[in-house]
Amino acid sequence: MRWSRALIPTLKETPADAVAPSHVLLLRAGMIRQLGAGAYTYLPLGLRVLHKAVRIIREEMDATGALELLMPALQPVELWKESGRYEAYGDLLMKLVVSKSHHMALGPTHEEVITDLTRDLIRSYKQLPLTLYQIQTKFRDEPRPRFGVVRTREFLMKDAYSLGATVDQLNQSYELMYEAYCRVFDRCGTPYVIVEAESGPIGGDSSHEFMVPCSTGEDTVIQCAGCGYAANQERAEIGGGAAGAAPDPAAPPYERVATPNKRTIREVCEFLGVPEETSAKLLVYLADGRPVAALLRGDHELNESKLRRAFQANSLVAAEAAEVEKATGTPLGFLGPVAIKIPMVVDRAIAAMPAVVVGGNAVDVHLKGVVPGRDFALAALADIRNAQAGDPCPKCGSALQITAGLEIGHVFKLGTKYSKAMGATYLDEAGHEVAVIMGCYGIGVNRIIAGAVEAGHDKSGILWPLAIAPYQVLIVPLQVKNEQVMNQATALEQELEAAGLDVLTDDRDQRAGVKFNDADLIGVPLRVVIGERGLKDGVVEIKWRDWAAAEQIPAAGSGVAIAQLIATARAEHDRLCEERRRARAAAKPA
Repeated sequence: MRWSRALIPTLKETPADAVAPSHVLLLRAGMIRQLGAGAYTYLPLGLRVLHKAVRIIREEMDATGALELLMPALQPVELWKESGRYEAYGDLLMKLVVSKSHHMALGPTHEEVITDLTRDLIRSYKQLPLTLYQIQTKFRDEPRPRFGVVRTREFLMKDAYSLGATVDQLNQSYELMYEAYCRVFDRCGTPYVIVEAESGPIGGDSSHEFMVPCSTGEDTVIQCAGCGYAANQERAEIGGGAAGAAPDPAAPPYERVATPNKRTIREVCEFLGVPEETSAKLLVYLADGRPVAALLRGDHELNESKLRRAFQANSLVAAEAAEVEKATGTPLGFLGPVAIKIPMVVDRAIAAMPAVVVGGNAVDVHLKGVVPGRDFALAALADIRNAQAGDPCPKCGSALQITAGLEIGHVFKLGTKYSKAMGATYLDEAGHEVAVIMGCYGIGVNRIIAGAVEAGHDKSGILWPLAIAPYQVLIVPLQVKNEQVMNQATALEQELEAAGLDVLTDDRDQRAGVKFNDADLIGVPLRVVIGERGLKDGVVEIKWRDWAAAEQIPAAGSGVAIAQLIATARAEHDRLCEERRRARAAAKPA
């Protein structure tokens, strides 16, 4: 391919609204263009990258025995109401009316559609297990699209769904997909970590996320350098005992203190002259519609996912001010655990405190010297707060670390959440009707591209992994009006393409500096420079994108040498992928 015919509109300046490196560089490298908020056109160069990622995904899905299909993006909202997710998904679901009366949605995901298909097609246990997948455009009414193709309203996803008759079949399918995802991201050359995750509105009882570590990642990753434990913020557990010391029998009674117009933790603690870590806050939520309370240290943040699990609730929402007062008899800002009238879960950190400052359940009143276990019950203790840097690892006790990550893949064990709700059943060997056991497995294809750039870039531009680079070799003839230079470039281009390589030739009549800057910007892994002076000396110049300096090789036989360089790089990458696969296999429990 010749640059002059390739449509690569590079930009010198950084677009004003672009912040994340992937957003900046994909725009500047002429790979994407924004149509509107959360909607992007993939230009030819960017589409080549996207297609290469799709090809790797498809190959690995097919290798597991999964079968590809294509489901409609347009979905009847009745299916979402049937599954119980219509309200849970809320405004993120893009809704529309067709033919004046049919209420439809543009699918952000396809659990309902695949379950509807399952109940129509699956009749017997003999048809199971079965895994179906698609690579399809999804839609989500994202209120704050940002970071370019990371968070958009329209995106490309690979989603797969396993259907099984037994838990063992689910576990086997889950392991197949888990390993396939590792191979996909290994082959794409995208660095990743695997973390325990919360299932969220998808549902299910077990899930893992695949994260690209990067400074602009939207997710918080909690990791332990000691044992390798990793989880996202919603799921991360905190080590430590479940109970503290017994209450001090000699502790004096608590004291009621007037705190006029002091409602927040900071205001109360500053007024009383005590550190925030010696206080506690009581938060009220509605768990499946019933009021419940959570008590945690004043300087800690509540983890709503943990609290939902503690109350074994399907839904959890913060109570409004009127709901709080109705349930507790106390307005917001003065709630406390003493004589609480609604179910309460206490964070484990509270149990370790000898005394604590809490709300007095009366306007402008707080209590000092309240003793956990004496003045309020510790019967319902749980880890319900967000993990922080330095907290003990739940596996080995080492200090936890916090990094940012970008989610590129997610696997779930759905169980029978959807099949029971929507009546997707099969007949077992005894002729009994049984709910299909399901799994769900998603990859954000656009996010693979963004993740690769976030992990692979420098001040000059993108450093694409060889496997998904738009082109593998960029030939740069310096004097395009010199017949000898162009003949050499053309011959090399044809030889490399005949060897199966993707080659881009920069045939523009531009200064060398302009060509080199654009070459670094678009990030083609191997650059070959052909110039008058070099040909006189019988050499061409080659440079890998991450090399500090170029080197020269003989012009004669350069095609064979370059093809061998690419083959060697591929082989080394394959070797590293195989090493990772073996390491994962060795780390699995016997």
